Amino acid sequence: MATTAEVIAREADITQLDVDVIVNAGNARLKRGGGVDGAIHRAAGPALQEALDAIGGCPTGAACLTPGFNLKARHIVHAVGPVWQGGGAGEAALLGACYRAALGLAAEVDARSIAFPAISTGI
Repeated sequence: MATTAEVIAREADITQLDVDVIVNAGNARLKRGGGVDGAIHRAAGPALQEALDAIGGCPTGAACLTPGFNLKARHIVHAVGPVWQGGGAGEAALLGACYRAALGLAAEVDARSIAFPAISTGI
């Protein structure tokens, strides 16, 4: 049985969206960074970094899940995309893998709504 999905592209503050899952463009160390990652950390509160420290890290091309803490979103998926190195280091495959991993984790928590920022585009 096929399922259908509605995709809506919009410009918004991801930290303010009332969705089941927001995706964070994280880094492999799972340490607070800048850009979208920094905004999510600020809005979610210090418990987010504590949860990420307990996970310990996440390889490029993968994703991990935390609660949303102080966000409206129930969960945060931390997707680790590649750093561009000229296109010959498997960046496309790793980027695709982190998107698929994020969607897989969202499915595991029965998410009906998910918000994605651009991943691996730099701050």
